[in-house]
Amino acid sequence: MAPLRIVDAHHHLLDLDNAFYPWLSPKPTPPSMAGDTSKIAKPYLIDDYRAEFGHHNVVKSVHVEAGYDPANPVAETEWLQRIADKNGFPHAIVAKIELQGDNTEALMERHKAFRNVRGIRHMLNWHDDPSKTYTGEKFLDNPKWTANYPKLAKYGLSFDFQLYAGQMAQAAELIAANDGVPVVIDHGGMPIDRSPEDIEHWRQGIKTLAAVPHVSTKISGLGMCDHDWTVESIRPFVLTLIETFGPRRCMFGSNFPVDRLHSTFEALFDAFDTITADFSDSERADLFAGTAERFYRI
Repeated sequence: MAPLRIVDAHHHLLDLDNAFYPWLSPKPTPPSMAGDTSKIAKPYLIDDYRAEFGHHNVVKSVHVEAGYDPANPVAETEWLQRIADKNGFPHAIVAKIELQGDNTEALMERHKAFRNVRGIRHMLNWHDDPSKTYTGEKFLDNPKWTANYPKLAKYGLSFDFQLYAGQMAQAAELIAANDGVPVVIDHGGMPIDRSPEDIEHWRQGIKTLAAVPHVSTKISGLGMCDHDWTVESIRPFVLTLIETFGPRRCMFGSNFPVDRLHSTFEALFDAFDTITADFSDSERADLFAGTAERFYRI
């Protein structure tokens, strides 16, 4: 039997010899919930990433902006495109733009000039607990941010929404009003709070987002919310996301090297394999590869 085709829908490379990454500095900005990021504060290049695959048949990948120097986000895209041109990987690039800026549309045009660019991410995580907040403000309340968001459609760019349960209803309204911007929810909506009430709040938020037809989700980054995860501890979250969005709107991602703090690549995709063992071949083909290929047009 041929090994399962895998498209890693979410990973990062790190050019720490040549660029500044605020979240990997001695005093991370923002503070990282992922754990001790000093353990990964070193160059992580394409050969390092591909060496992680082990027995898994990873045929394509999607690189998501990695918190590169915010003063020059296009430099990351240029670096990644050179890597892709030489190695094939990554097959798609999700670049960084802070959408509240005055030069938003110019940055869209500059990123879009690189042939592997498919989308944009600007992390929006806001939480009542400051230790879990990624941003300096509630960007969904910023009229400049929300006015610039629809411009993504003009450039054929998707948007990776990284947010928490408390932001989902507000985000869903903006997303629904702009159906020309395909959306994927990063890391399954990051269920960081784990009381029964918090988990139910996350479930309801996921349902609200999934009700918008042009929204998909990544099942990734679960180690950031559960550093000591097991197959059984992540199973309910994986299955809830698949049941809510359906396999054709779910994609698996490694979030490496961040989730390398809590797992090997092989163990992570073995877990996804185990959890979906009873799904049909076509459903598993979507989860492990097809959804990401369609969404990112690779």
